[in-house]
Amino acid sequence: MQASTAHRASRGLKICDLTQFYSPVSGGVRRYIEQKSAFVRNHRPDCEHVIIVPGETTARSGDDRVRVYTIASPLISRTSRYRALTRLHLIEEALERERPDIIESGDPYQVAWKAVASGRGLDIPVVGFYHSHFPEAYIRTVAKFFGRVAISITDDICRKYVQALYNHFECTFVPSPVLARLLGTWGVERMHTVDLGVDAGVFVPDISDRAETRERLEIPASARLLLYVGRLAQEKNVRTLFQAFAILHARSPGKYHLLCVGDGTQRPSVVQLREKTGAVHWMPYCTDPQELAAIYRAADLFVHPGVQETFGLVALESQASGTCVVGIRGSYMDRIIFSDQQLWAAENSPAALADAIDSKFTLDLRSAGLKASAEARSRYSWSTVFSRLFEIYARVVDGFSR
Repeated sequence: MQASTAHRASRGLKICDLTQFYSPVSGGVRRYIEQKSAFVRNHRPDCEHVIIVPGETTARSGDDRVRVYTIASPLISRTSRYRALTRLHLIEEALERERPDIIESGDPYQVAWKAVASGRGLDIPVVGFYHSHFPEAYIRTVAKFFGRVAISITDDICRKYVQALYNHFECTFVPSPVLARLLGTWGVERMHTVDLGVDAGVFVPDISDRAETRERLEIPASARLLLYVGRLAQEKNVRTLFQAFAILHARSPGKYHLLCVGDGTQRPSVVQLREKTGAVHWMPYCTDPQELAAIYRAADLFVHPGVQETFGLVALESQASGTCVVGIRGSYMDRIIFSDQQLWAAENSPAALADAIDSKFTLDLRSAGLKASAEARSRYSWSTVFSRLFEIYARVVDGFSR
């Protein structure tokens, strides 16, 4: 074992990320994977990074440090551009060609089971990343249309499925201690609580470009600009945000403006709200980190209506950029909020969120934003996050029994 470890340390690790939660225009999973590639290039010259994701065509690109395999997959959403990776044999072919030291599955469905099977067949350890607490979406849907018995059955099925899948991994990364404790009660074993991060060199609280960004986006200089970044999807609870904004606009027309960056099934609601109020601006996506940082800085307040986030990467980026966040208390995201949550909404309702937004403007948001930025950037830089993660990778590889 010592000789094996020494050999591996001399050549580094080849890490493979495998997921179908990868869209060219949105998604925290995509940013996590791209930042990992940047970490390999900038900080780990001894390592390689292989990425296997769905795409429009089947192709291979990259170099001797970072390589991306896309597998032609059908679209499941023309707005968010997510695809269903169904050609599982091509995953096997890519893994056989690359022979990584470790595979990380960022997917809770068929691709995850393929990762487990391929890992066993090729003698490669497989770990999982619990990016999304997906059972909550199913339970909320059942609760909306069916009774308590159906909810109980769905909850039991979800628990058994999560336990069955994630206990096949050598370990599971969970981006929240509270969520990790919950999964522990469900029977999931071998978990590591890990954080997501922020590019501390890009997301900075410099507001020198604030006026220029607002002018370019045609935002009135005097308006209180609210910002939302993320998928326009039901599970993101954006309807509550849109209804809250309608309440604010009815109270004081023109006082608030809302900028939404993202796309999804709820886009018609954004269009309708824009037509009704004349105070909504929409961008389908923003893939340039520098541009996104400028947008965060241009806002007065970031509104995060999500109640089932496992981490809340956009909330962290906003704070790093010096813009405070408001939302609904009680989610897994609470631990990464570095300003007072006393004025946050205590319940998931449009009226409560509208009142919380109004109340936030009684504070010195600039001062609070600078304090939050210092905390976010010092505690959650990507280099800190990945240094710890790569140490766990090495321990898993060293302890793997082939």
